[in-house]
Amino acid sequence: MKPRYRRRIVRYISLVLLASFISISALNSVAAESEPSAKGLEIAQERKARDRGWNNSEAEILMVLRNAQGQEATRKLNVKSMELTDDGDKALTVFQSPRDVKGTAFLSFSHVFDADEQWIFLPALKRVKRIASKNKSGPFVGSEFAFEDMTSFEVEKFSYTYVGDETINGEACFVLEQTPQYDYSGYTLQKVWIDKSHYRVHKVEFYDKKGALLKVLELKDYELYKEKYWRASRSEMTNLQTRKSTSLITESLIFDTDLSESDFDKNSLKRAR
Repeated sequence: MKPRYRRRIVRYISLVLLASFISISALNSVAAESEPSAKGLEIAQERKARDRGWNNSEAEILMVLRNAQGQEATRKLNVKSMELTDDGDKALTVFQSPRDVKGTAFLSFSHVFDADEQWIFLPALKRVKRIASKNKSGPFVGSEFAFEDMTSFEVEKFSYTYVGDETINGEACFVLEQTPQYDYSGYTLQKVWIDKSHYRVHKVEFYDKKGALLKVLELKDYELYKEKYWRASRSEMTNLQTRKSTSLITESLIFDTDLSESDFDKNSLKRAR
């Protein structure tokens, strides 16, 4: 074989090998990028799967509001919830005390794919007001919870990335980053700690539109109901930018109560007690 042909063959083989190496590297890179997303989605799906089938519940909740100086104000709430098999949950929250908020009622229809629907009845105005989607990042009745925090967790509302493992309060946890996929969220990102034993959420960090850490939610004192469903007895939301906080403390919780979808009719908000 003439030297010039030999050189052409060697050059051709070198180019083929280089192209193959680049293709393999690209495939490995895509796999490396997709694996955290796939694992994150898998964890989120398992979290949701373990909390299906609870039917309905009714709870008495104590809300404790704290200002930046640590001064407290308390409110008592009755919360009725209903699970839907083909959509998000429905929830009706009625304020029992103090007098200035007594009778205030909040109705929420969570949806899997469509925008959530929310209404609030304010006794002083004697009318039902719909919460516009663009206002869902606003504070829920003066608390550190936003209106969008008051809906059920639905897997399809977020994209996910698994970022590692960490131990919180002695519990080994998965750590996920979930990005809202719905319009008008007040958050660019939520970082979530989910325990490996029961897929319970222990902590959530909320990042604002500038990417700065805004709030931290801690869920504590889990109790088991119906031998399957875990519920945190305390949910503590702390706003790191204002130094205000809100605690939700469950005083009683009953499942399989005599509730129907008619109990979650927006037209009956004024009659809610």
